Amino acid sequence: MADSRLGRWICLLLACIALILLNAEAASIPITIVETAKAKGAVCLDGSAPGYHLERGSGSGINNWLVHMEGGGWCEDTETCLSRKNTYKGSSDKMEKTMGFSGILGSKQSSNPDFYNWNRIKIRYCDGSSFTGDVATVDPKTNLYFRGERIWQAVIDDLLAKGMNRAQNAILSGCSAGALAAILHCDKFASLLPANARVKCVSDAGYFIHGTDISGGSYVESFFGKVVQTHGSAKNLPASCTSRMRPELCFFPQYVAQTMKTPLFLINSAYDAWQLKNILAPSAVDSKGSWKSCKLDLKKCSAAQLQTVQGYRQQFLRAVNTGLGSSSSKGLFINSCYAHCQSGSQVTWFSDKSPVVSNTKMGKAVGDWFYDRGAIQKIDCEYPCNPTCVSVDSDS
Repeated sequence: MADSRLGRWICLLLACIALILLNAEAASIPITIVETAKAKGAVCLDGSAPGYHLERGSGSGINNWLVHMEGGGWCEDTETCLSRKNTYKGSSDKMEKTMGFSGILGSKQSSNPDFYNWNRIKIRYCDGSSFTGDVATVDPKTNLYFRGERIWQAVIDDLLAKGMNRAQNAILSGCSAGALAAILHCDKFASLLPANARVKCVSDAGYFIHGTDISGGSYVESFFGKVVQTHGSAKNLPASCTSRMRPELCFFPQYVAQTMKTPLFLINSAYDAWQLKNILAPSAVDSKGSWKSCKLDLKKCSAAQLQTVQGYRQQFLRAVNTGLGSSSSKGLFINSCYAHCQSGSQVTWFSDKSPVVSNTKMGKAVGDWFYDRGAIQKIDCEYPCNPTCVSVDSDS
């Protein structure tokens, strides 16, 4: 009996080790702290210098650059920003010193065939504004620095000096709040690189829509408005949008993407786990908690709730059409998995268990789009139609 239990524990341990290795091919990529950024006032919420992780390219990828912006939500007022200040979301002093890359940042040709040997960077997120804030004054009572835009510029300047100024191919990507940042900074990023470089942007779970919630209102609009106000973001949002509408609306990609010049690829679930929890049925609106179980597991939704969820999918697809239209330069991989951020994991990016839309895996779809191997606009059927979502849905 003891031998049997020991055998099961060993098998479980080996399975865990295999999963760790699958999702992080190398856990030793050191953090680079941009100390020179302090002189520019480009600092995290607590005043520490910003940081990033860089794994150098090789061979044919030596002059190719993939800059991925970390996600992690937002802080919309002094109280919520203070709660982040002494964590890795607000201080580089609290960040891990090394990191493993996987998915779109992975270093193995078999699991990331188009980008494995590029210069791959993850910019750490410590400002709470999707890298858009810039408030010059610092309140001595809180010692909070709202300097996200300066952080972005300081890190990009550092990378340009390290060879990105000679880029032949480049991608600005991100996950969640970092993916929103990639959209908001996309055209600016392209303008800083050589004119003959192929430059495109990839947003993974960053297409937050100006959606209607279960009360019939738009709680997320007021939330984003507070973020923009607190961080002084308005002046750093794309002028092509702010010249047409209120600044807080330009935190929504559907309004920014309309006038973007740089090609954009959207990776997103039409049932994005964060959006269903925070845009469709935010706790502030769902005061009785009637949506709590449904938001955590779509299989627990009532028939009426699932109908509302399907209606949200329609809102999402309309917002995608509003932003991207029929432009052939825009790419889509919209699946029906209950997920949020899928490009950073090898399981979902390019593996035997990866979700498939129209017989195509995410990693192949992005690579084909970037290298113009075909027009890639893949939109999945309604939940729960896609059996390849099982590896995602079971972990949500």
